Amino acid sequence: MPIYLYIDRGTFVHRLHPTVKVFALFVMFWSVYWVDNPIALLIPIGVLMLWVAQLTDSWPNFYRLRWLFAILVFTTTIAWMVFYRRGAVLVNVPIFHVSRLSLVFGVGRGIKLAELLAASVLFLSTTKIEEFTYGLQRMRVPYRVGFAISLSFRLVPLFIDSAVTIVDAQRLRGYDFNQGGPIERVRRYVPVVIPVFMGALRKANNMAMALEARGFGFSHEPTTFIEYQVTPADIAAFAFLIGLGALYFMLYWTGLGGIGPLK
Repeated sequence: MPIYLYIDRGTFVHRLHPTVKVFALFVMFWSVYWVDNPIALLIPIGVLMLWVAQLTDSWPNFYRLRWLFAILVFTTTIAWMVFYRRGAVLVNVPIFHVSRLSLVFGVGRGIKLAELLAASVLFLSTTKIEEFTYGLQRMRVPYRVGFAISLSFRLVPLFIDSAVTIVDAQRLRGYDFNQGGPIERVRRYVPVVIPVFMGALRKANNMAMALEARGFGFSHEPTTFIEYQVTPADIAAFAFLIGLGALYFMLYWTGLGGIGPLK
């Protein structure tokens, strides 16, 4: 089972300058943040994400996370039907406030969370860790902060790999993780947490010693062997992203991105 999301392809999205990719992730988050209407969340930014996923061949990553997307939308919609108690009731259901407003608001919030996750998946499917670090540096993010952010993306797959290895080793010893009900199955994974945690501490200690041996922190502007040239495609993509972010802010400013009258 692959533990990394990056998919090596030669599309123009993969070839974009790292700074443009980091900026694209920021614009996606920015655009989704300002609107609540499901239609505004789907068109054009939702369609754009689908097009990028098709272009970059990122569907395997979305397929791996399909249940997480479904759970996000479903549980968010149900939760807001409990807490968002506005609008005329359509159906009398205990605890739930089923109205047009609660439905639209709940579905919108679910789509918003799903699109935040989808933007992250697209970014990690098309961007290497070193490109992420380079992009953060060029956006004037302090080197230590950028290194810590990129390091977290690098370490999470390693911890998942350690957990999978420990689970496989326990199964070879005859330990059955699928025995009992749901709570019992969760409890059976508790012994896996301790070796993963101890392994993480050991890796963190070794990495700290390796970084100190290489002079980490000696300079606030470290050099790099990799240089990325800005191309006309980068400039065009940057201009498009500026327009997309401005469009969604105008949808918020004019009220078109809302869910309508709160009655």
